[in-house]
Amino acid sequence: MKKLLKNGIAFALVSAMAVSAFAAKKKGSDQIKIGGIFPLSGAVAVYGVECKNGIDLAIEEINAAGGVNGKKIILISEDDEGNQDKTVNAFKKLTIKDKVSMVIGSLTSGCTMAITPLAQASKVVQIAPAATATAVTDAGDFVFRACFIDPFQGTVGGRFASENLGLKRAAILYDIGNDYSVGLTENFETAFKKNGGSIVAKESYSTGDKDFNAQLTKIRNANPDVVYLPDYYGTVALIASQLRAQGINTPIVGADGWDGLTSNAGDEVLNGFYSNHYAPDSTSPAVQKFVKSFKSKYNKEPNAFAALGYDSVYMLRDAIKAAGSTDAKAVRDALKKTNSDYVTGRLSFDAKRNPVKSAVMVEIVKGADGKLTSVYKATVNP
Repeated sequence: MKKLLKNGIAFALVSAMAVSAFAAKKKGSDQIKIGGIFPLSGAVAVYGVECKNGIDLAIEEINAAGGVNGKKIILISEDDEGNQDKTVNAFKKLTIKDKVSMVIGSLTSGCTMAITPLAQASKVVQIAPAATATAVTDAGDFVFRACFIDPFQGTVGGRFASENLGLKRAAILYDIGNDYSVGLTENFETAFKKNGGSIVAKESYSTGDKDFNAQLTKIRNANPDVVYLPDYYGTVALIASQLRAQGINTPIVGADGWDGLTSNAGDEVLNGFYSNHYAPDSTSPAVQKFVKSFKSKYNKEPNAFAALGYDSVYMLRDAIKAAGSTDAKAVRDALKKTNSDYVTGRLSFDAKRNPVKSAVMVEIVKGADGKLTSVYKATVNP
């Protein structure tokens, strides 16, 4: 009798374990795990927080509509603080511990390129929402991006300053140690000269510098009619304040790293223009739907990083649907064939998995409420 009882208990335990394992497996099979790496704190936290907000909104919408191929998407996110070593640690955690096969991130080019070789080696699909440096996709065919690249963006800035604003004498102040800033500078200079302009001053500084008055004095003495500032919003806010204090009242032009400037600067950035991935005041139905949904969820207007994060999720959704699988190789192959409309424009990929799409130029102005905002100014096609 004891033996029968003992055997019965053992059988019940084994059965319970089997049921539990089956349930866990079933639960896991109903989910599509996507890893996310963002600077949610640190000097460029605006980029990461807004990008994650856009991603969360997209996942919420997709899951509410039934998910992808009957499965719900879940995001496992990590904060890299804009630090390359932490980006690497986050990637290893997501791919080894959490076993994700698709990663969105990181945001800046340096942090993103710290993990592209790892993504390629481990055959993990990586989508960089906003890393614009040319070399980002060089690691291999598992690496994609949602944004246009620096050569195009620098060219857009140069063409806009010369063609749209009709300016002929440009000064450039850039970060000599930042690939993003250097790449934009080179392409702005080429495009501006090609359109009949001249570079009357070209000054540099190092990452982390706070005092730019020596460089700005040289720029003021060169008498430019436009100043190009290719850097991130925190540094641009400092430069713009010192630039205006020196009496340089020309237009200032920049790139997508300015996104977030309206919340972190004052009137010194008025008469400022920058290239970006979308304009929230666009009349595009896709843009208006996204802006309305984002405002409803977060009670604020989405910036370009939110839009790029949102598009990154929908790109993955479309690729998973087309592949009929979450296998990384199948998703990669489907992504390469992307040719669809998203919030940041109609997107297809070139041979290096860089998007072929237009850019917009926006102007910083004061809204009716007296606060700084960005408004659509022009579209520049590839």
